[in-house]
Amino acid sequence: MKILISNDDGINATGIKCLSEALSQYHDVYIIAPDRERSAAGHSLTLHTPLRVDEVEAQYGSKRTWVTTGTPGDCVKIGLSAILDENEKPDIVISGINHGPNLGADILYSGTVSCAMEGAMLGYPSIAVSLSCLVCHLEHFKTTADFITKFLPKIKEVKFPKKTVLNINTPALSKDDIVGVAITKLGTRMFTNTYEKRKDPRGKTYYWMAGELIKHDEDDGTDINALRQNKISITPLTFEMTFNEIMPDLEKAFCESGSCNWF
Repeated sequence: MKILISNDDGINATGIKCLSEALSQYHDVYIIAPDRERSAAGHSLTLHTPLRVDEVEAQYGSKRTWVTTGTPGDCVKIGLSAILDENEKPDIVISGINHGPNLGADILYSGTVSCAMEGAMLGYPSIAVSLSCLVCHLEHFKTTADFITKFLPKIKEVKFPKKTVLNINTPALSKDDIVGVAITKLGTRMFTNTYEKRKDPRGKTYYWMAGELIKHDEDDGTDINALRQNKISITPLTFEMTFNEIMPDLEKAFCESGSCNWF
């Protein structure tokens, strides 16, 4: 299998190193990653400045490695559209392993998830992988990488739907302490939205985002609750964001009797 790996933590991150080293034992791995950390970049692209891409010595067992000055989305978009040769185009795109969870509504800010979503938008099966840690340890990254290695063959048993990303979050535990796998829906949020107001040495006001972990339980079946139960969470996501259920009500309110020419 040919695999394109990217991330939002940058080319030197432990997560991408462990993932590539594990997968390259069985697959042809290509890496295109940011040259520095780009966490919480969301699905942004570089439009108004030059996007530089440099091929470097192949790293972490990969066949070829590139670094870019761009965002996670840039990495996958330019990789699939302009960098990889036709015979290097991947069977699957994997983003990660992220340093920290991507759960609930936080996926909207996630460079990791957006990286995988770009692959899905271009028609490739895509996975986002995150390690749910506040302090991440090498052992836990290796456990996550081992899980993904064993997970990939099972994808062949599923008709991977178009426009879909599998968002995987693993608990920061040893293999023996992980209870199992849960297929989940998105929860709401893990952190409170609070900002600390501070003064710099010049007396100017600035703000520091300082949300705290929410301790109450989520509903059963959510990704957040699965992690709290020491399970690996797998959540299918789609960028098809049309809310079809409300369309009949909107038609009735704004186009009654088939006439929409009221403005």
